[in-house]
Amino acid sequence: MKAIRVRAFGGPEVMQLETVPDPTPGPGQVLVRMMSAGVNPVETYIRSGNYGRLPDLPYTPGSDGAGVVLAGDLPAGQRVWVSGTLSGTYAETALCEATQVFPLPERISFAQGSALGIPYTTAYRALFQRGEAKPGETVLIHGATGGVGVAAVQFANAAGLRVLATGGSETGRAMLTDQGADEVFDHTAPGYADAVLRASDGKGVNVIVEMLANENLAKDLTMLARFGRIVVVGSRGATELNPREIMIRDADIRGLVVFNCPEPELAECHAAVSSGLAKGVLTPVTDEEFPIEQAPKSHQAIMMGGHHGKVTIRCTHPA
Repeated sequence: MKAIRVRAFGGPEVMQLETVPDPTPGPGQVLVRMMSAGVNPVETYIRSGNYGRLPDLPYTPGSDGAGVVLAGDLPAGQRVWVSGTLSGTYAETALCEATQVFPLPERISFAQGSALGIPYTTAYRALFQRGEAKPGETVLIHGATGGVGVAAVQFANAAGLRVLATGGSETGRAMLTDQGADEVFDHTAPGYADAVLRASDGKGVNVIVEMLANENLAKDLTMLARFGRIVVVGSRGATELNPREIMIRDADIRGLVVFNCPEPELAECHAAVSSGLAKGVLTPVTDEEFPIEQAPKSHQAIMMGGHHGKVTIRCTHPA
């Protein structure tokens, strides 16, 4: 089969398409013909060598994808999405534990299915496990046009939260409105924080899901209600805070790395995604799609920002 292999950490160019042996499933495992793989920012950090936990070299990147079961503990031909693998998803086939594979409804395309794993697991964990969001509360999804942001808007809307969201482009903001956000703001505009406060009747928001903490965390605190929670999903550098802003609100700032999620809580996340898909309240939004031979370009694209949904890789052409 064809697969992307990384033999040295470095820039996007270290990802090379190679021919490698097909994996063989053992007990409790499933071999999936990958139709599409999701591209996540964490994969760029790992590929560059700038991440706390690095795989042994060489390796195939990717943990999210969607395709068709070829062999193993599930019926051959079943459409599935995967969240985690044993062999990587930037490939024509991927070896998974059976617990990492979930049914993909017919209404969801393979590209959409590849947008589920990390983004939707992260969004659910940020909102409900780390953020402890409750129906009737107000949540701000700060930087909501990417994969995690769209997932968070959909989850929050379905759970009875009042959803405020920000986006940096007119197209992105229109998309967020279509996805169910109650009010949408331009986070590049002066005074947007004041507009968020007005939208919360001056009380502030109860939960903020933050995608770029190094740029926004200090301002987030000024938009937070008393006893509010900020969940940091992403950051690309250091920042400076005024601790008094935390103190006067009895506020919490909570970090999240989805790979730290305990197994029982991870199972809850996956169950919530599967339920939302089945009920029709979750529908991933995809943006750019790259053929597998252009995987380096997908990593360049994911780090440029400005996306309106998930960046994906087309692993296998339909038969």
